[in-house]
Amino acid sequence: MNIKQTLSKLSDAVNIGNITEATDIVYHMLSPLADTTKNSSNVLGKIKGESDYTIMLEAHIDEVGFIVTDVDAEGFLTVKNCGGIDLRMLPAKTVTIYGKQKITGVFCATPPHLGGVTEYDDISALKIDTLLGKEAQDVVSVGDFVSFNTKAAQLQNGRITGKSLDNRAGVVCLLELAQRLQGKNLPCNIVFAFTDMEELGNRGAKTVVFDTSPNEAIVLDVSFADAPDVPSNECGKLGGGAMIGMSPVLDKQISKKLVQTAKDCNLTYQTEVMGSRTGTNGDVISISKSGVKTGLVSIPLRNMHSDVEIVDISDIENVCDLLENYILKGGNAQ
Repeated sequence: MNIKQTLSKLSDAVNIGNITEATDIVYHMLSPLADTTKNSSNVLGKIKGESDYTIMLEAHIDEVGFIVTDVDAEGFLTVKNCGGIDLRMLPAKTVTIYGKQKITGVFCATPPHLGGVTEYDDISALKIDTLLGKEAQDVVSVGDFVSFNTKAAQLQNGRITGKSLDNRAGVVCLLELAQRLQGKNLPCNIVFAFTDMEELGNRGAKTVVFDTSPNEAIVLDVSFADAPDVPSNECGKLGGGAMIGMSPVLDKQISKKLVQTAKDCNLTYQTEVMGSRTGTNGDVISISKSGVKTGLVSIPLRNMHSDVEIVDISDIENVCDLLENYILKGGNAQ
């Protein structure tokens, strides 16, 4: 699989509410590689191993976006955010509106020469211009979804930018792993879980454990990469390899085995220490059903929850190498 091409394709696809372009792509890519099913908006793929021990690998497939709350007679939309959005970046951004037909809109940006607002406390103060005037009410309705429409682009030094790399970077890791594990004698069962609605409160992950009953779970997500004015102890390094999570809500033995696997395989890695919850699906997977021992591996990412997120392809390849070796060693099975 070409990771760059697949990641670009997944980044450009939209997964908000009932818009499931990325889910459909994943389902069709995973089906030839694993026993694949859809349950609600989650996609599950299973590869049978030599024992009954089951490792679930999970990555969320949804993204942040917007939902329409009002369409006025002049063709301007008011929206609410679906997931966390930095309001500072929205003025002058283009978006796709999923009404009766797809149309392009622009978040209004009043020039500072005319006294334009420079900071916003409430997203309802920002309007999307449809350029349709009163005809907008015939095309767009309250409850329609809106997404960023930035296309992925290749950057210098093996980096890529685009929207929804949180968490399509984790999604492409799982697809690559499914391909790598084809035809190998696996010591345990592997479940690939692509879950929805993480950005809305970890909703998909709350149900997936009931479908799979894993013995352990490894969550793949993104985390903060280094950037100007960000303390080094609060972020990972872009290009620095897998970020192995350590937290009271994660299983200490799994974290240790992930670190040892990286050392044994001479893989670059970094640790991410959290004092309580991780802010990922690991928080809910670990306490779902009767509880699941859970680990966390993250990919460093800049500009989180924007349409210009940045990841390093070498970090994605590093995470794939780490998890492939971890699985072939049997994971945390005793």
